[in-house]
Amino acid sequence: MKIAILSGSPHKNGTTTRLIECFSDGAKASGHSVRRFDVAFMNIHPCTACDACHRDEHTGCIFQDDMTKIAAGLADADCIVFATPIYYFGMNGQLKTVIDRFYGIEPTIRKGQKSMLITAMSDNSEATIAPTNETYKSIVKWLEWNNVGILNAYGCETPNDLKGTDYEANAYELGRGL
Repeated sequence: MKIAILSGSPHKNGTTTRLIECFSDGAKASGHSVRRFDVAFMNIHPCTACDACHRDEHTGCIFQDDMTKIAAGLADADCIVFATPIYYFGMNGQLKTVIDRFYGIEPTIRKGQKSMLITAMSDNSEATIAPTNETYKSIVKWLEWNNVGILNAYGCETPNDLKGTDYEANAYELGRGL
């Protein structure tokens, strides 16, 4: 299985990145290939709703940036993993910018792909993560993908906060279980 990970984390050694590494190790142990897009470090212009991508002549997106690499990776993937730190009750802006650009690539994204969500946050409240989980579920439903797992790491602001929890093992098992 080909897996594409969309990581919104702007921290190369942060909690979200650590969970992605555990997930990837599990997926690779099961023979899957993993391609990770660190979107916080890519050149991705926000969608401006110009609608060029939906005109009859279908010229595609007017922004020729790193989203073209991501679009190709998503079209080729059997499973898409969204990974994000939680900022103020939602996924971070870097990942949301990519998701907004899905509007222009919907025709190229296969229906029926598998999808997962991995989050990390310093808070311990279900109310903090609920908006992100619901947004993710709505995106997956709209694209007709299949949600195969959600991992929310509560109280984990730094990678050291993962120690003494099952989050790293759970991330590994999510990857291995695909």
